[in-house]
Amino acid sequence: MRVNVHDFEDKKLGKVVPYRVYDVTANAGFVTVGITSDTTEFAVQSIRCWRERMGRAHYPHAHELTITADCGGSNGARVPLWKVELQKLADETGLVIHAHHYPPGTSKWNKIEHRLFCHIIQNWRGRPLTNRLAVVELSGATKTKTGLKVESALDTRTHRKGIKVSKAQMKSLDITGDQFHPE
Repeated sequence: MRVNVHDFEDKKLGKVVPYRVYDVTANAGFVTVGITSDTTEFAVQSIRCWRERMGRAHYPHAHELTITADCGGSNGARVPLWKVELQKLADETGLVIHAHHYPPGTSKWNKIEHRLFCHIIQNWRGRPLTNRLAVVELSGATKTKTGLKVESALDTRTHRKGIKVSKAQMKSLDITGDQFHPE
């Protein structure tokens, strides 16, 4: 079987965009496979989906959610839409959300890479990712001897790029800076 060796969009099969959530306490992962782009809207929708499918079951009495993220991309510290979308999630769920970002250039320390994604790509090894369902199924079939279990879901929504946030929207957010690094 002929397969592509890079992650370029296939004109016939479409695009896949995995967004990963790793629960350090439960040693559990969740992968949302999107079909458009790695947008902020998609990132927060993935967190919302994790909460519905796994988070509420593991933490039924939770009042807070702590997120650690890389500093760039769709969930970057300086991305206004990230803050707006997290505020929407907080309003919907009643959770106090704490977002912590790794400093630029330190994403290798993010546990999602060496406790979750490395196992997912090992599970993919030698298997052609011929369609979106293959990506979802292979990601969701990831398990390790140390107890890691991964669930996966396909998100077929179209997530828009280029959503602008107004100054008024930013001022309306209920954001409190951390005492250590308030920025």
